[in-house]
Amino acid sequence: MIETNLPTTAVIKKGLSFWTFFWLVIGLAGFSLLVVTVGVYMFNQAPSPFLEPVSVEIELGTSVKAVTRQLEEARVIRSGTLLYFVITLFYEPMDIKASRYVFTEPLTATDAAKRLVAGDFDSDLVRLTHIEGERVTELAEVVEANLLNFDKAAFIERATPLEGKLYPETYYIPKDFSADELVDLMLQTFAEKTESIQVKMEEHSLGINGVLILASILEREANSPESMKMVSGILQGRMEAGMPLQADASVEYILDKSLKELTAEDLKIDSPYNTYTNRGLPPTPIGNPGLDAIMAVLEPTKTDYVYYITDMEGNFHYAKTFDEHRRNVELYLR
Repeated sequence: MIETNLPTTAVIKKGLSFWTFFWLVIGLAGFSLLVVTVGVYMFNQAPSPFLEPVSVEIELGTSVKAVTRQLEEARVIRSGTLLYFVITLFYEPMDIKASRYVFTEPLTATDAAKRLVAGDFDSDLVRLTHIEGERVTELAEVVEANLLNFDKAAFIERATPLEGKLYPETYYIPKDFSADELVDLMLQTFAEKTESIQVKMEEHSLGINGVLILASILEREANSPESMKMVSGILQGRMEAGMPLQADASVEYILDKSLKELTAEDLKIDSPYNTYTNRGLPPTPIGNPGLDAIMAVLEPTKTDYVYYITDMEGNFHYAKTFDEHRRNVELYLR
């Protein structure tokens, strides 16, 4: 007769093995749930506070992933992935409202989702656009028209020595922003936007100040990233050859005139900013250049051209000799 019953010890061992496995699974599941819960909690928390309000443009038709990536890159939220799951699980992605949102503080992913769906983009902040090439005195007029109790004189006094480093951008600021607060914000934005090219500016033969001076001239002499690079190559070539820059923009700056208003006599004015009568760069920037103009100084298009003009339609015409230049003037400016 064959004994089919297992020994008592075998049964006990088998029982212990089963229950150990059972509780191990339960324990691992519980631990995993705890890890996920803690992870979700951490990634749902808002990032560090802003130094100033942050604006994010959500365009019509932007995908949920693109929206969540925008908010993560702007450091409005900690995790774009978590926000994506919150929106897709609890809301209709098509309900996200397209607009410009202004965030005065970072948000949790859940709060950000609520705001995007509710379309809560209204703000008491003032939209202030500082355009490329704008000089301090022009900027002061714009700011005074938009801010309450703004001290225009104090702004000009503080900002003028910093001409060239007041970064052109669309800012969203409180109505009671002071002159000093606005200058500090623009300087901080300049530092952030040019951080990756600081070393290139320092190592350039013109130095940081020279790069900004030439970039400010390019903002007025050219009208596109491509023409800025072309004109930059021509002007830097002139300086290397010991020729004057002959940039109308510098004369426009000192006389506060437009190109159409300049006369032959204006080009003879006695001033260190007159690049017709003086070689090299003017002593200071003549406005506040944007990143395209700065990059045009750092990465110019090198050619054999020595002269350039802009016709009435804004098109550029280049010349290698003075005779070619005179023909271009006759063809396009007479």
